[in-house]
Amino acid sequence: MSETEEFPYLKDLNEPQKEGVLSVEGPSMIIAGAGSGKTRVLTTRIAHLIKKHSVDPFSILSLTFTNKAAKEMRGRIEQIVGGDARNLWMGTFHSVFSRILRAEAHKLGFPSHFTIYDSDDTKSLLRAIVKEFNLDDKVYKANVVYSRISGAKNRLVSWQEYTSNPIYMQDDIDNRKPEMGRIYKEYVQRCFKADAMDFDDLLFYTNVLFRDHIDVLNKYQQRFQYVLVDEFQDTNVSQYVITKKLASVRRNICVVGDDAQSIYAFRGANIQNILNFEKDYPELKVIKLEQNYRSTKNIVNAANSVIGRNKSQLQKSVWTDNNTGELIDVIRATTDNEEGKLVASAIFEDKVNNQLHNSDFAILYRTNSQSRSMEEALRRNNIKYRIVGGVSFYQRKEIKDVLSYIRYAVNQNDEQAFRRIINLPKRGIGDSSVDKLMVAAAENNITVWEVMQQANKYLSGRIANAIADFVTLIKGCILAIEKKDAFEAASQIAKNSGLLKELYDDKTIEGRSRYENVQELLNGIKEFVDNPETEDKSMASFLQEIALLTDADSQDKNDTDFVTLMTIHMAKGLEFKHVYLVGMEEDLFPSQMMLSSRDDLEEERRLFYVAITRAEIKLTLSYALTRYRFGSLKTCEPSRFLEEIDKDFIRVSQKYSNSFTPPALTRESNHTTRSFISNVQSTASRPSPNAIVHKPSANFAPSDTSGLAEGMKVEHPKFGFGTVTKMEVQGTNRKAHISFEKAGDKTLLLSFAKLRVLG
Repeated sequence: MSETEEFPYLKDLNEPQKEGVLSVEGPSMIIAGAGSGKTRVLTTRIAHLIKKHSVDPFSILSLTFTNKAAKEMRGRIEQIVGGDARNLWMGTFHSVFSRILRAEAHKLGFPSHFTIYDSDDTKSLLRAIVKEFNLDDKVYKANVVYSRISGAKNRLVSWQEYTSNPIYMQDDIDNRKPEMGRIYKEYVQRCFKADAMDFDDLLFYTNVLFRDHIDVLNKYQQRFQYVLVDEFQDTNVSQYVITKKLASVRRNICVVGDDAQSIYAFRGANIQNILNFEKDYPELKVIKLEQNYRSTKNIVNAANSVIGRNKSQLQKSVWTDNNTGELIDVIRATTDNEEGKLVASAIFEDKVNNQLHNSDFAILYRTNSQSRSMEEALRRNNIKYRIVGGVSFYQRKEIKDVLSYIRYAVNQNDEQAFRRIINLPKRGIGDSSVDKLMVAAAENNITVWEVMQQANKYLSGRIANAIADFVTLIKGCILAIEKKDAFEAASQIAKNSGLLKELYDDKTIEGRSRYENVQELLNGIKEFVDNPETEDKSMASFLQEIALLTDADSQDKNDTDFVTLMTIHMAKGLEFKHVYLVGMEEDLFPSQMMLSSRDDLEEERRLFYVAITRAEIKLTLSYALTRYRFGSLKTCEPSRFLEEIDKDFIRVSQKYSNSFTPPALTRESNHTTRSFISNVQSTASRPSPNAIVHKPSANFAPSDTSGLAEGMKVEHPKFGFGTVTKMEVQGTNRKAHISFEKAGDKTLLLSFAKLRVLG
């Protein structure tokens, strides 16, 4: 029996894909071009380890970047190997390592039920620290401080190393933030005291655990015989060090990724991890998946022509057997509002003419602020749309309020949860009373919860009574969590806290919506409890699950017909039949903030590559000549990236406004516009620098060229007088081949050419 007969899941793989599945021993790197079937290879490889090599699923560690991706992969593996797939250690870096930390937390001085702070919790605590230190919150903005601390943790720089490093200290002084190290130290100590870790800590403390406790590292090195990492180009220093340590004994590590799609440097991703992987593993086997199954030839070739300009890359040649497909359309508009109208109109036409659905379309942009004009235009055309990347369900105020009660009932040292709920609903306990509680706790070296249980000892009168009532409420919540399942406990907490009644009593549309959101939260907890695959149905387990949700996971339900609007960063890993990439202008894309170095510009180019390769059938690019930015109308130039696409794969669409005035393109200051248009509209050689420049006739004015035919005489403002020798129609483009008296033969695209028809 042949191998494909014995293992039928191998038969539909191409040769490189099959190699990626069968080469299971030793280190390997699978370089997977866009649309090349990397998920299929990764899941089949894991299934083959179990089926062919009888590897225990408990011995396989597979790391992803979203829970959604992990769930999809596990489902595919389960189709091949059955229920054993549930025993895989598969999930995001944060979910897998939080699981390890729960089991080993006592070695680091944390309880197993430690709280996981989200970004809002972190920023709230940082704001409190800045206030306590009497620092200027306009200088020490929470976002900035958070980013600095996060960056340090992802580079495995502790607060001790940070505050003793003169380079970091000088950098903070130069940025007028000399107290950054002190804030970092206080933040870490406050988190520790609150039995809390933030997202970065889940990786940072895993590294500390493996560094300081060799017995623990050895245990997991022996447990994980095979380590696989998806989207390896997106890993940061911390993630790479962990995986390297875990795989260092058996060296059975397989990483899958595409350096051309490394677009998360701003989150700490280090492209050098994939570019230099071979240095750590000299015996590395490199497998290249280069066949694209997603896009047309024109889209694939256009993407190749762009990414080929990057100097820092792993060489590969992506190709496809798909149809040639349509040329890439470029739409130009006078304003950003007009750009929105043109894009919405184009979508409407495509839907009507080709019987398409809204869900076949996506509009991608560099920044969220660009969605406004698109939204307005889609609404005017009665086209339903959905914005991906807005406020996620678990970030809504009413949801965070209920969850904070639950969190505090689970962990009474959770300072952020305490601060959020102590006066919610209002019970007359203001900031000054909270400060007194904090001071009393610090002076007596006890917790705030212990202070509140003796409220009459530290406070007096009405405030002491209000705090005593709050303690009674929380004790009831704690009892509910101990005695009931997560759903029953959450329902009791939502009711007894008074939050549910307060929302129900608000009869406004917004109040009704918030009430329904809390009901949906309870529905979700009920679903969690009733799920037969949920082993631990406790409230602590539910809190961990939702704390580890990512932006991509929150967009899992898409059962209605919408045009999708999102940033390019959000679109990574997705695909759509028709993609509109808007705002293709200098300083917008590439971003003005990404032009200071070659590395930054190359990341922007990779982002453009990702955008192009989201399209399956048709790609349309658009730009505006003017755009409102920061309250002022700015003149824009087409993005340099438009010029980087080989002109054989693009055409300038005739879907542009009648209000457009061509002379704007000829201004000497608008070099990029003129250069781009010239590249697209003419395939003929340009006149030599010594050619005679024609002076237009006094009565020169562009004519309507819709009736232009072979044999007609014309005048061009630059090339002079000539005769039309041939007319050519290519899709929506009409070209005229003209023999000019002095400039020679030219081929002009009539949507741009300014011709005076003489007859």
